[in-house]
Amino acid sequence: MARFTLGSLAVIGALLLGGCGLLPEQVDETAGWNAQKLYSEAKNYMAEGSYEQAIKLFEKLEARFPYGRYAQQAQIEVAYAHYKSYEPALAIAAADRFIKLHPNHPNTDYMYYLKGLATFNEDLGLLAGLSNQDLSERDPKAAQESFDTFGQLVSRFPNSKYADDSRQRMQYLVNSLAQHEVHVARYYYKRGAYVAAINRAQAVVKTYPNAPANEEALFMLVKSYDSLGMKDLRDDADRVMRKNFPNSVYYAGGPKDTRPWWQLW
Repeated sequence: MARFTLGSLAVIGALLLGGCGLLPEQVDETAGWNAQKLYSEAKNYMAEGSYEQAIKLFEKLEARFPYGRYAQQAQIEVAYAHYKSYEPALAIAAADRFIKLHPNHPNTDYMYYLKGLATFNEDLGLLAGLSNQDLSERDPKAAQESFDTFGQLVSRFPNSKYADDSRQRMQYLVNSLAQHEVHVARYYYKRGAYVAAINRAQAVVKTYPNAPANEEALFMLVKSYDSLGMKDLRDDADRVMRKNFPNSVYYAGGPKDTRPWWQLW
């Protein structure tokens, strides 16, 4: 085994420390760039779809030039880049930060809109186009958060250019939340839990009176009451259904279109 004296250890230590100076230092090529140059290069990365590189430049821009329109625009671009990178949590955090810092900025409505989009598409990801799963079969938490965010936009900025689209998305989300309740009712019905199925179906009719899911919710009520032998309530539900949906496909065995209903939106 090799033995080292105190003197030899000191020499080795000095060599190691001196060797650190021999390593090439990492050069920041952006060191002399002004705000306009940083923003322009970051936008080029955005156009190429290189969102990670774009975010780094936008963050450098804000750190070096924290005041002024370039810094504010960089904050907006960072939120959008995270959204495009399928990072909804980071997009929402960036949007919330901008809203807090600039509540009266001309683009604050857009930040609400982007935040709503992030939760609207939260669990779609890259495989959204390949999946036939009904969005309403998923956890409704994101749908509720998206609905609330779009609602804030419409309430605070009723004349925003994003308001009309937000209203349409809110209607879609109402339909999705209602359909989620119908899925749960159907689940209970198939397992013979008819009272639970009735409670869920009634919640749809009361909470979402104009949602398309009401048609199936009423049909679930008719079937569940019938399965429990509650003929009077069954007949009442049937009358309501026939009055509101006289040509319902459920009387003929159910929908024939095999596509998920949400894809028709």
